[in-house]
Amino acid sequence: MTAHRMIARCPVCEGAMVVSELKCERCDVAVRGSFEVPRLCRLPGDIYDFLVVFIRNRGVIREVERELGLSYPTVRARLDAAIAALGFEAAAPALDREDIIAQLERGEISPEEAERQLRGEEE
Repeated sequence: MTAHRMIARCPVCEGAMVVSELKCERCDVAVRGSFEVPRLCRLPGDIYDFLVVFIRNRGVIREVERELGLSYPTVRARLDAAIAALGFEAAAPALDREDIIAQLERGEISPEEAERQLRGEEE
């Protein structure tokens, strides 16, 4: 029997799906009931796949950029979308050293602004 990727939304009405049976592939025991689909399984496929890559790369954005062929801002935007899709409030993240240097390299901030932000980060 081929396993299919679980769907979280009804293809007819877009309602939430529930799992109604769990079955052991080894001994064929089945348990029936109404089981909630885990939060990560309810994510759209593209966000789920992005998170798999993100986790595999231990959250190192440069490695995610390289693997997916995306720019830094795109990776950050996808991470923010994943955070929102999981129902977490997307707080304005504090810039870390890597963010500040990336902005400087892209010419988005001046060297003086980068220095100020880096100094503020260390205080």
